[in-house]
Amino acid sequence: MKVLITGGAGFIGSRLALRLVEKGHDVTVLDSLLEQVHGADPEQSEGYRAIAEKTAFIRGSVTDRATMERALDGQEVVVHLAAETGTGQSMYQIERYSDVNIGGTSLMLDILANGDHAVKRVVVASSRSIYGEGRYRAPDGSYVYPEHRAEADMQAGDFEVKQPGVDGTLELVATDEDSKIHPSSVYGITKQVQEQLVMTVCPSIGIEGVAFRYQNVFGPGQSLSNPYTGILSIFSNLMMQGKPINIFEDGEESRDFVFVDDVVEATVLGVEHPAAANEVFNVGTGVPVSVMTVARTLSRLLEADVPIEVSGNFRLGDIRHNYADMAKISDRLGFAPQFDFERGIARLADWAKASGPQESAYQKSLDEMRERKLLK
Repeated sequence: MKVLITGGAGFIGSRLALRLVEKGHDVTVLDSLLEQVHGADPEQSEGYRAIAEKTAFIRGSVTDRATMERALDGQEVVVHLAAETGTGQSMYQIERYSDVNIGGTSLMLDILANGDHAVKRVVVASSRSIYGEGRYRAPDGSYVYPEHRAEADMQAGDFEVKQPGVDGTLELVATDEDSKIHPSSVYGITKQVQEQLVMTVCPSIGIEGVAFRYQNVFGPGQSLSNPYTGILSIFSNLMMQGKPINIFEDGEESRDFVFVDDVVEATVLGVEHPAAANEVFNVGTGVPVSVMTVARTLSRLLEADVPIEVSGNFRLGDIRHNYADMAKISDRLGFAPQFDFERGIARLADWAKASGPQESAYQKSLDEMRERKLLK
């Protein structure tokens, strides 16, 4: 098929493009080659160099109508990955995140709704961030979906979630696709709207929509310089520079870390599998891993003897826990992740050591958040 990947020179997109080419598809990549993601010389970035000669490449923004019309021409499937990413940054670059994530998706659908095209399916990269806090079981056996944690509680060192009217400890359980959607960041809001736009508009105009709620994706090729890319690459880069690691909250906050190759295989199913049509799927491992475990594992694998300090700092908009219920994607598409956390992080560490540390704006990103009173 003819497949357009927006954001196709990025961390996930470049690997997806190569996998689809390998499977015989004709792939076009649209990417703005944003400096924050690809560096000051983006045409030398790993993602761009990987796909430059194997796909039809268009440099441009998903917010530009002429560019989008050109990119969509003749395509049969669109995989819409292009988005501004970064929970913390989204809380103060609100217009930028809304313009690209919501505006770009709206523009794409507007073109499809009002013109001739060959598109049969749109696959959109949604996110676990749309859930906000994950799903919990109350002492009476009912499921609850806690709201944002109170700043006053976190200032006092109490980072656990609470549910008004519920006495006793809440038990963390896997978050399924029917769980409450209540994002706690601007980024999460934009991903929710992206997903809902695709899943609402596409069926109304005769296009199949597919949404993948990716958990925390990691692996080789993830930018070491982008301070908003994820803690595994951030921690790796800091450790290789011999810098201490500041663990926010108490280090017990957890995420579902899913290896990039598994995300690619799930997304290929979204492109090809008939049963994916008009469905929403979690993509993760179904296993929560604490931030402290991440730091200690990386320190061991990178042989980095650096201080790992639990500071009690916290960011407004962050959640405590979330991990995916994987039953639906397993049952409907036959998908199961092939990489557990230990195997995946070993691959990341080997790649990071070979790539070497890179200059990063991580400290600058923290300073910006402190100035805006979003980092406490």
